[in-house]
Amino acid sequence: MTRFALLALSILLLANGMMAQEVRSLRVSRNGRTLERPDGKPFLYIGDTAWMLIARSTQAEAELYLRDRADKGFTVVQTVALSLFDGIGAINSYREAAFVNDNPATPNEAYFAHVDFIVNKAEELGLVVGLLPTWGGHWKVRNPEQPPAINASNARAYGEFLGARYRSKPIIWILGGDDNPTKPEERATIDALAAGLRAGDGGRHLITYHPRGPGLSSTYLQDAPWLEFHMSQSSHAARGHDTGLFIENDRKLNPPRPTLDGEPRYESLNIGFYLRDHNRLVRFDDGDARQAAWWAMLAGACGHTYGNNNIWQMWLPGRKPELWANIPWTTSLNHPGAFQMGHLRKLYESRPWELLEPAQEWIASGPREGGAKIRAALASDGSFAFVYSPEGHPFTLDQRRLRGERLRESWFDPRYGVIFPVHNSDTKGFQTYQPPTQGRGQDWVLVLDDDDANYPLELR
Repeated sequence: MTRFALLALSILLLANGMMAQEVRSLRVSRNGRTLERPDGKPFLYIGDTAWMLIARSTQAEAELYLRDRADKGFTVVQTVALSLFDGIGAINSYREAAFVNDNPATPNEAYFAHVDFIVNKAEELGLVVGLLPTWGGHWKVRNPEQPPAINASNARAYGEFLGARYRSKPIIWILGGDDNPTKPEERATIDALAAGLRAGDGGRHLITYHPRGPGLSSTYLQDAPWLEFHMSQSSHAARGHDTGLFIENDRKLNPPRPTLDGEPRYESLNIGFYLRDHNRLVRFDDGDARQAAWWAMLAGACGHTYGNNNIWQMWLPGRKPELWANIPWTTSLNHPGAFQMGHLRKLYESRPWELLEPAQEWIASGPREGGAKIRAALASDGSFAFVYSPEGHPFTLDQRRLRGERLRESWFDPRYGVIFPVHNSDTKGFQTYQPPTQGRGQDWVLVLDDDDANYPLELR
């Protein structure tokens, strides 16, 4: 081989190596339990649902929303390329439809320029966009005599268009959209859409699936080779609905995949609206949102998604309210549950959270069911543990599973994001812990650290 040929081959191999390093914007960790960045740094998925952001926002409104979510500590924004409402021909705030003549084969450049703006602004602010190519209503077979707008014959081309357009952007593809593929033709559409995304983005982005709730992507798609992490929807039926059960289910499956709750009970949404009187006025509050998050995380989730009934639909006065939205989304941005997702993130990222594993068997006594259920997680190296008491009830632990000669005990207030050190001990046995306050909404997280690990007590 000539020197020139060797040089050309070396350049080609170097280029291929660089491309290989750039294959993933995010990836699944080696043990199949968490997500991570290309450099191996753990990525904590703290999502917010803004399903109608693309369809209903102006550029100024989108920037206001995205800046707020970045400032509050969210890492992912979940939204949909096509409107949930008014069919495939629905127009956005600039009176543009997604497709020319409602044909998915002819995307409208003006419509997707607005999608570009949102994706680019999110990137600028350090956010990942969890982008649904379509809501379920656009591919679900409602009438066997009439194929849905997105179907097995055009889904691949649409997916390839999106994949290529956002190949270099911080994206997670979320298929589904509050519907499940229960018919062969629906599964064929979802598979074709996934294949198109892969062809368009070269496999750069993770793909998951948002199911109808209460449900799990694993129920329908455990065999899908393109599904890289699971998503559940624990949904909105009741207070005290244990989101951790969904996570536990997925962690038992093979092959192992990370899993998270992509739609739990929304702050400000009527409790159990689809099971009870639709005029019921009792709504989920920030305590419900926190409980859903902490239960799921300590059951072994790779992250969690928050939602607010007024924000997902970008509701403003004069706009038709869905599910009794009644507070402008611009005001709802500052509901307490949103701040509290940032507090959760700060505590987790103050320690090597990727080492946490569920440790229910570690709880010697304490509430094991209902709204007061205790959940615990322990680092695999024994250096720290988190134990969550949703209603401030006492519980007993066997401290001997923690490493180190000296144990540091603290209470973390998930409402305000503050750690209160209470005790250091050089003995280990069965210890009962009584949280500082008790009652609904009086939740506390016990933080146990190996004192020698020097984990911080001030969160930044």
